Amino acid sequence: MIILGIDPGLERIGYGLIRRIGSRVEPIDYGLIKTPPIALPDRLLLIREQMEALLGQHSPEAVATERLLFTVNKTTAMDVAKALGVVLVCVGARGIPWCEYSPPEVKLSVVGNGSATKQQVQFMVTKLLGLRETPKPDDVADALAIALTHGLRSRLPV
Repeated sequence: MIILGIDPGLERIGYGLIRRIGSRVEPIDYGLIKTPPIALPDRLLLIREQMEALLGQHSPEAVATERLLFTVNKTTAMDVAKALGVVLVCVGARGIPWCEYSPPEVKLSVVGNGSATKQQVQFMVTKLLGLRETPKPDDVADALAIALTHGLRSRLPV
């Protein structure tokens, strides 16, 4: 089972692909989808193009995203929601099952503590996936944590 985790954003979208085989998980690919500071419609088109390429290259069987929780900057929240909408359109057009998890759910699944620090999450992502180094930047480690969460919590076939 190939799972794609997404940490949504407008400037940077972290992605992490893992393969779950029984109770084992292994990394496949991870990185960033980046957009330059250009007009919003053009940024959204770039996100769509890069997301379509990623989905086409890896053919994930499930996609999980982080649930958006914004309390301070509502303008940023709206732009991130628009970017996430583009991702979900790409996923929906391919008929890929989708799920979302809140940050505390991800922390609880990966670390065992819903109030874990970013560093604790990054440490566990690195260990669980057998990586030599912590994935950087944070968006990438978060995306892998989201994919791991879905692999650990969902009732996906092995």
